[in-house]
Amino acid sequence: MIAGLGAAELLSAYCCGELSPVDAVQAVLAQAGRREGGLHALCAVEAEAALAAARASEARWRAGSALALDGVPVTLKENIAVPGAAYRLGTAATPDGAVADFEAPPAARLREAGAIRWARTTMPDYGMLSSGLSSLYAEPARNPWDVALTPGGSSAGAAAAAAAGYGPLHLGTDIGGSIRLPAGWCGLVGLKPSHGRVPIKPGYAGRVAGPLTRTVADAALMLAVLAQPDARDPTQLAPGAVSPRPLELRGLRLGLQLDAGWGEAVQPEVAAAIVAAARAFEQAGAIVEPLAAFTTRETADGIDRFWRMRSWLDISALPPERRAKVLPYILDWVAPAAGYDGATVFRGYSQMQALREAANAACEPFDFVLSPVSPMPAYPAHLASPLHDPARPFEHIAFTLPSNMSEQPALAINAGYTGEGLPIGLQIVGRRFDDAGVLALGAAWEQLRPAQRSWPF
Repeated sequence: MIAGLGAAELLSAYCCGELSPVDAVQAVLAQAGRREGGLHALCAVEAEAALAAARASEARWRAGSALALDGVPVTLKENIAVPGAAYRLGTAATPDGAVADFEAPPAARLREAGAIRWARTTMPDYGMLSSGLSSLYAEPARNPWDVALTPGGSSAGAAAAAAAGYGPLHLGTDIGGSIRLPAGWCGLVGLKPSHGRVPIKPGYAGRVAGPLTRTVADAALMLAVLAQPDARDPTQLAPGAVSPRPLELRGLRLGLQLDAGWGEAVQPEVAAAIVAAARAFEQAGAIVEPLAAFTTRETADGIDRFWRMRSWLDISALPPERRAKVLPYILDWVAPAAGYDGATVFRGYSQMQALREAANAACEPFDFVLSPVSPMPAYPAHLASPLHDPARPFEHIAFTLPSNMSEQPALAINAGYTGEGLPIGLQIVGRRFDDAGVLALGAAWEQLRPAQRSWPF
């Protein structure tokens, strides 16, 4: 199936003339046409523009002037700005007709590399949920492995599209797990790069953009393009190696974390899959040692309060008629912030730095840390979070949140499956700036792990 080919496979086929970018775009559009009625992954499709771009790409291949990702179909999450494109951030509170007036750095890099943007993917209100539930869309995004379940979020549509074979490359964003959670629940590879590795606009603490793909090789291809400089992001890193580096498993020191210190307990099937992955690395010569919890309830609650205040300020500034359109769960979540004083908010903000220091110190003795992506597999699609409780919204992100605050690279990759056939995500966290290393260990895991189930195309 052409739509299910990886980016590297497509580029090879274009190079030898077996396929053209037009073939790929037509195949992806057809696959989306077959599955979209049940998945709700897309909020916009740009078929004619994509086909025109595919014809231009085909001409470059024939002329021998192809670009790095020339002709490879890619989707962008709705909060990645493209000039003139709808920019409603997943919420009905944004007015009809709202469009972006700038091009976000990740969108610009992909365009410059010849990737073909053919669709935008759905997300929850303001990207504040780990599901696809949204006030803007009639139905939440669904998980291709079981359409009764969520693909995760906030990069919900991107993950659903990737797992359902809507082409090889999908761009998400992550501030507490919004790439890795859907990657884990959909059996994908999802990379949260080191902060600043992929320039982004608008930016704020912990926010990154990164790939959602079906293979580590495709994530690496995409990252190499995304990690180009852009002065609009003052946190950008100096250019550095991002391709998977040579990695010797023998003697590698791996930390194994199964207790985050707060949040929901890891379910037995999830724990078993992560332990099995650790044992496989151990049998290949790595040294695996337990890593104790390094975060606390105080840390989690403080960051929660800070985020509530940040969102409450934005939402409370809306006109009443627009504010009323925000998803009720989000309104209930931000409501307590109206009573916070300055000291409460400052103490919450200070927990971000406390978590940064704790995560880096805990991980320093190890080359990499292994953990679950989430304590549980995917949950019902109409729930905002596994507990669906705005008073306890983040009990499932205890393993993913630390690397956002610590700025470490973290990769989600499939570890195995539950008895019901749902993917279980393994998280690989590296030292700051070692994006090449987490990709390399992910590629090693692809070789070590048992055979994977067929994709739910």
